[in-house]
Amino acid sequence: MKKVYETNFAGRSLKIETGEIAKQADGAVLVRFGDTVVLSTACCSSEPREGDFFPLTVDYIEKQYAVGRIPQSFLRREGRPTELATLNARLIDRPIRPLFPEGFRNDVQVVNTVMSVDLDNNPAMTAMLGASLALSISDIPFDGPVAGVYVGRVDGKLIIDPTEEESKKSDINLAVAGTEEAIMMVEAGANQVDEEGMLDAIMFGHEAIKELCRFQKTIIQEIGHAKREVSLYKPDPLIAKDIDDRIKERMIKAISIFDKLERQDAIDALKKEIIDDYENREYKNEKERNLMMLMVNDLLEKMVANEVRRLITEEKIRPDGRKVDEIRPLDAQVDILPRVHGSAMFTRGQTQVIGTTTLGPLSDVQVIDNLSPETEKRFMHQYNFPPYSVGEIGRMGNPGRREIGHGALGERALSYVIPSVEEFPYTIRCVADVTESNGSSSQASICANCLSLMAAGVPIKAMVSGIAMGLISSGPLDGEHPYTILTDIQGLEDHFGDMDFKVAGTENGITALQMDIKIHGVTREVLHEALMQAHKARAEIREVMKKALSEPRKEVSEYAPKMVSFHIDPEKIREVIGTGGKVINDIIAKCDNVKIDVTDEGQVTIYHVKKEAIAKARQMIEDIVREAKIGEIYEGKIVRVEEYGVFVNLFGETDGLCHVSRLAWDYVEDASKLYQVGDILKVVVIGLDEKGKIKVSHREFLPKPEGYQEKSENKPERKNFHNNSHKGGKNFRH
Repeated sequence: MKKVYETNFAGRSLKIETGEIAKQADGAVLVRFGDTVVLSTACCSSEPREGDFFPLTVDYIEKQYAVGRIPQSFLRREGRPTELATLNARLIDRPIRPLFPEGFRNDVQVVNTVMSVDLDNNPAMTAMLGASLALSISDIPFDGPVAGVYVGRVDGKLIIDPTEEESKKSDINLAVAGTEEAIMMVEAGANQVDEEGMLDAIMFGHEAIKELCRFQKTIIQEIGHAKREVSLYKPDPLIAKDIDDRIKERMIKAISIFDKLERQDAIDALKKEIIDDYENREYKNEKERNLMMLMVNDLLEKMVANEVRRLITEEKIRPDGRKVDEIRPLDAQVDILPRVHGSAMFTRGQTQVIGTTTLGPLSDVQVIDNLSPETEKRFMHQYNFPPYSVGEIGRMGNPGRREIGHGALGERALSYVIPSVEEFPYTIRCVADVTESNGSSSQASICANCLSLMAAGVPIKAMVSGIAMGLISSGPLDGEHPYTILTDIQGLEDHFGDMDFKVAGTENGITALQMDIKIHGVTREVLHEALMQAHKARAEIREVMKKALSEPRKEVSEYAPKMVSFHIDPEKIREVIGTGGKVINDIIAKCDNVKIDVTDEGQVTIYHVKKEAIAKARQMIEDIVREAKIGEIYEGKIVRVEEYGVFVNLFGETDGLCHVSRLAWDYVEDASKLYQVGDILKVVVIGLDEKGKIKVSHREFLPKPEGYQEKSENKPERKNFHNNSHKGGKNFRH
């Protein structure tokens, strides 16, 4: 039976419908936030999967009909998820994943289908609410509800779920999610906002989240199903003790080895010793063997995790011996690739990224085909994580969700310092290639590409550095259990820690923030401590970066396209383009294939590696749109000679007629007897007729006869030799 629940949230109608659509799913809701509509469903397999991880899949499906568009693909169907869809799926996955029971191995799939979009009511957070409710009212074990909101700040005022217009004015673009008790996820971009301002925005968002969670609880209480009994994976304590007794002491020593690969080899050798032993034992069947090996692998992983956590929380010792707030050794270099427009390499311990910047014309912008109002993107930051960076063999191909997410985080961090299109009319593509990784590669990519932008001559507003913080807790963050915040987490600390907290920004403030946790939320106090510790670390990193390059170069690379930008009268654009592009294509061909972009507003931007080609093309365009003015002086070539006068080329395709009466102070009967095509003649513009034909005079540049008087009366008659190209008087002076 259909049920409808409605409330007012952020001044807008929020409506939940269930019981009518997708009734065969374990849980399904249709969420209406204003005119944004999302169908969220949750399904769970009846049996657990054999594996050592929780198989959760969160999908975010964008339907082009949601914004009244037909897909532009060949088949006119939606294809692979857009980057925005992938990022939104990750946004939903991150806060709900920690809320499933430990040891839960049943397949769970949450599908969010965006069916209608009102740009003032964001579909991503609508989908998060739907995902939480679909899981919560179902019989799937889930410790929700959870909710998320966007937070903006306009003129110092914090706003929940800002409209499209408010978002454009906002200096904070924050997505925050959590339960009624604590914050679970943070994703933010900000225009150099200080730590206190960001904390205020996060906590402001959490108050709104509490309201949404309470609303969900009223629905769950009325229609929620009892949670099903499931078999949770638990290892055999006798096997756990056997493994501990045999290798625990040696494992502690292996974990403390400084070098990542050497440490991993030592840990792997101990694991192999145990795995080989259990694999060679007698089993009833292959299934029993597989289950045992899964358990052994899990116990070995937990042994490493528990020891890493114990060392950090109790003894304050990190695997590589650093202090909790100490950064790994840093190195920054620029210009490592000779032919690219800008390049840099940033190394932090055993994490290394090569960053490159490529500059292109504005016509090279990335075309955006998703449900957002954005149709093109001028600045791109892309992240690649090849398997060799961690010493492994693996698939090479299209970027996965992690690579898309890390690339987007770097793009957000750097976007706030990218110059405007008016200041720097280029399309900018940054690529981060991870060549070695032991944690925090996303933040290393920000540092590397900040330097590559500067090396490429992009006049960024400030230097951006990034750091990844971690958290290891001994229990709930309730004030009673000790915890440790780590600066610059490496792979082991990231893998076995409770929080991954990435912060990027300039000396003036934060430009990007991302937090993921594996526990049930963090408090303001923990966030404040992590932010302040990150503030100190970011400053240390910037000092190393400044030694490599302290400010953006004043000129772009010799291999980068040079650029000149100027405005013309929009009414003249048609003349510059020509019929079917004939005029502009002629300019391009004559100027060594320059690239020319012309906007509807009349901004012309010309790109070429050679400045000479740019200058030539600009002159040709300016000649087309130029208008001669009375009093202007030209020294032009005679392009046509008639008895009644000569035509002088002033500029471009523009000619002016110098009548015989203006060739000299004395009487000239036939201009063809004095001049021929190709002669150079200095003239001044003396008039324009009603059709815009230009009249010029040469005699002003000749000595004026002494006592000369202009004769305007009793002039002898003469035949009019004017043709249709020029309308002048029938009289002549003598």
